[in-house]
Amino acid sequence: MDIFSWNVNGIRAVRKKGFLDFISNYSPDILCLQETKAHAEQLGDDLLNIPGYSSFFDSPKYKKGYSGVAIYSRQEPINITTTLDAEQDLDDEGRTLIAEYDKFILLNFYFPNGQMNDTRLDYKLRFHEAAYEKFLRLKRKKKNIIICGDYNIAHNEIDLKHPKPNENTSGFLRIERDWLDKFQKKGFVDTFRYFYPDVIKYSWWTYMRNARQNNAGWRIDYFWVSQIDKIKDAKIHNEVFGSDHCPVSVSL
Repeated sequence: MDIFSWNVNGIRAVRKKGFLDFISNYSPDILCLQETKAHAEQLGDDLLNIPGYSSFFDSPKYKKGYSGVAIYSRQEPINITTTLDAEQDLDDEGRTLIAEYDKFILLNFYFPNGQMNDTRLDYKLRFHEAAYEKFLRLKRKKKNIIICGDYNIAHNEIDLKHPKPNENTSGFLRIERDWLDKFQKKGFVDTFRYFYPDVIKYSWWTYMRNARQNNAGWRIDYFWVSQIDKIKDAKIHNEVFGSDHCPVSVSL
């Protein structure tokens, strides 16, 4: 089974850049999207009903054209939820989709960007803590917990082209990286780094300064899991264009 995750930076925009061809060519069993920037009712039938897939969406409650996550799945999940079971405002921006299957629980997140703004950084850190508590509760079910999405954090220096100039930049702040360290200490594993400890690959590039052509990127899109022995491989598909992010995937 192949599970893909991709921040598409607008599902309607990426639709015009070969999104359906991507699905046809890569044939994911499950596809998780972030930053869809659309409510389900704004989408055409070609995106709502992709042949062979069931589709699920979480969108912001009070704002259109912003945030949003989706899951396309060949296999019908046992259960779908869109809540962290924490403060209400953490569920208001359309950032969470949790799909339970027979052997694993898949969490698709579009984690907040701190944006070097105290209010948004506080929101991001509160979201992190609520998500962390959710992970620990779900881990008690003894299924493999698979957490994918745009984390908006580069974990270590190997995960971005220019670490030193970005030490005070949201996305590489010590307080953000500490959260991933804590996560790791609870037994969760970064799948790509597990299989490829020394490989330098990125999943996001700013649109400015020809960053993608120069491969001046950040690795901020991940699959973390609680049972790494159930994972066969992890990949970063930087050959796929259409967004400022590229897809990442795991094989079960």
